[in-house]
Amino acid sequence: MDAILKPRDAKDTCEAVKWAAAEETPLEVLGSGSKKALGRPVQSAHVLDMSDVSGVEVYEPAELVLTVRAGTPLAEVEKLVSDSGQELSFEPMDYGPLLGAETGKGTIGGVLATNLSGPRRIKAGAARDHILGLEAVSGRGEIFNSGGRVVKNVTGYDLPRALCGSWGTLAVATTLTLKVNPKPEMATTFVLEGLGDEAAINVLCQAMGSSAEVSGAAHLPDGHDGGPARTLLRLEGFKASVDYRFKALQSLLSPFGAAGRIDGEPSDALWQSVRDVTVFAGKTTPVWRVSIAPTAGPAFVSTLRESTDVDVYYDWSGGLVWLSCQDGNVHDAEIRAAVSAVGGGHATLIRADSSIRTSVAVFEPQDAALAALTRRIKSQFDPHGILSPGRMVAGN
Repeated sequence: MDAILKPRDAKDTCEAVKWAAAEETPLEVLGSGSKKALGRPVQSAHVLDMSDVSGVEVYEPAELVLTVRAGTPLAEVEKLVSDSGQELSFEPMDYGPLLGAETGKGTIGGVLATNLSGPRRIKAGAARDHILGLEAVSGRGEIFNSGGRVVKNVTGYDLPRALCGSWGTLAVATTLTLKVNPKPEMATTFVLEGLGDEAAINVLCQAMGSSAEVSGAAHLPDGHDGGPARTLLRLEGFKASVDYRFKALQSLLSPFGAAGRIDGEPSDALWQSVRDVTVFAGKTTPVWRVSIAPTAGPAFVSTLRESTDVDVYYDWSGGLVWLSCQDGNVHDAEIRAAVSAVGGGHATLIRADSSIRTSVAVFEPQDAALAALTRRIKSQFDPHGILSPGRMVAGN
């Protein structure tokens, strides 16, 4: 590594990127580095470290709006809004446990870069649905602003959404404005035990289609936590409403058995575990994150298990399958074939050695038309290809 550039604000960031563009010198864009082991290894000798571009600029609890610099620790942001009885409703996951790193080290800029979300995405959406505006520096070394402290962009391109999930390859965010929401008065978890995968996904989908306003829907097959399979549904809100909706689910799902109930902190801890994939933490086996149609999950897993030994669990009512390859091999061909066999989806390699992440397509390969569009967008934002080159696609 030749140099670590540590800007203090947007102006410093702009100057650093201008220098890199003039020299056509690639930069690896990082916040705290908590997600450095995600994606392909970046082809760069220099690091643009955004951790000093930190701090809250504006927080207006009554307006449900927060403006914060990109290098601000996510844990600091979550504490700030929690102290005011509010939350980031998209429930961003913490990749630390899964990647063998410390917990609570991510930054708010990393949330935008990876479009983070957790179990509540099925109700509240992902990060991109909560970012109202941003200030960023393009690969040309130009500062631009988009959106603002409003609920909706009316004209022009929705750049905050475009940059969400771009993994630092299009622009370097310096400031974000986010929508926050009141925290629910209480949360409880509706639990059914002993269901097979198909029955469990049926339960989750029925609950999601009901009026129960479910904010989390997951299934942990046999063997997780050393116990029987558990099918989980989260209800949040005022106590009277939660109790009423719990009883409604009991009536709707009575054919599947008697339901258990988990309240308060144990419920919160359970969903944090689901969010952060702690069941696969502390291991080195390759881990994949597969997004497919919710009802296709059991068929996908069944097809895959014909050739591969995998451990799995389901989130997002079955639409998100986390899987661990138990033999230590990455099995990319088998996994992508199984995804195709159930109608398509997206398989992303989350945990693997850097040598594997260099040789395997980490993100779902794009068809020719979409790949061409991606290259055009990249050329508009970063014509010299200096921002985190190779992070998503080799040579780009």
